[in-house]
Amino acid sequence: MFAMLMGLKSIAPRELQGRLGKDGLAVFDLNARQAWLKARVPGAVNLAPDFDATALPAERTTPLVFYCSNPLCRKAPNAARRVEKLGYTDVRVMSAGITGWMSAGLATDSGS
Repeated sequence: MFAMLMGLKSIAPRELQGRLGKDGLAVFDLNARQAWLKARVPGAVNLAPDFDATALPAERTTPLVFYCSNPLCRKAPNAARRVEKLGYTDVRVMSAGITGWMSAGLATDSGS
């Protein structure tokens, strides 16, 4: 996947679905709040691209997954690179984005 070429670990939508609710996994959606309200990975937290590091789990070994809209979107890879520089050790990007998640027929959350 494109994210892997940029030195980032990636995760496929179905693999992420299998990991939801396990190992303290934290999932972050970098899409605009309006898009997050419409459809998101279940349990995903909405983050602005210029997020404050205090929005992240304190434990730097917490598994983190970032995604945005689609494989061409740069917000999730940029966020993943930023948190790696902050010392987080288990960081992945779902480069398929929410469009890939929905194309795979996976359930979404919506609303606030």
